[in-house]
Amino acid sequence: MNSYLYCSYNILTNLLEKFGLVVKHSKTDIFHFNRFHGTFNPPLLNLSLLGGNILRPNNTWKYLEFIFNKKLIFHQHVDFYAKKSILAVKYMKIIGNSNHSINSSQKCLFYKSYIFPIAFYSFQLWFYKCTPMAYHLKALGKMQRRATIRILEAFKTSSSFGIEAIAGLMPINLYLQKLGGRSQPCTCKLPPSHLIQSLIDS
Repeated sequence: MNSYLYCSYNILTNLLEKFGLVVKHSKTDIFHFNRFHGTFNPPLLNLSLLGGNILRPNNTWKYLEFIFNKKLIFHQHVDFYAKKSILAVKYMKIIGNSNHSINSSQKCLFYKSYIFPIAFYSFQLWFYKCTPMAYHLKALGKMQRRATIRILEAFKTSSSFGIEAIAGLMPINLYLQKLGGRSQPCTCKLPPSHLIQSLIDS
């Protein structure tokens, strides 16, 4: 597999040089995707013959704020945005302690309008049919529990379903189904010449 990757890299480098572009090997990243259930240690890519260095495969790859891993299970992606949302939840306490404190309904509005888009950013990457979501729902459920306790100023031992019902918040799994259902009509409205339409099965 590494020999094919080396040949492909060499061909791509030659093509770019013919177009007058220079490839800087020191700024090149390599990433292997693999769904093998066991340990996966991809080999190094030696570019010394091309004037470069030895590339070591990364464990994660961040592109356009999407965090990919080798097996495309997106645990790191969900963890990153769940922790980022929890940090935003802590701002509620700062706002509540200001001179003009906000009530529970305003906190809930703040949570839905500001924290929800952070927590569910690019959820279409990992929320689809027949994919295991126990880890993702657990991480996001912890985030929503902290937010709900902060909204209602409830006890930490309160039941998650009870305080979510009082605050008027949907469970995470139902909210994801709602977002997924709304994203499908948006895709259908794209023009026939759009790239996404060509990737979707008729």
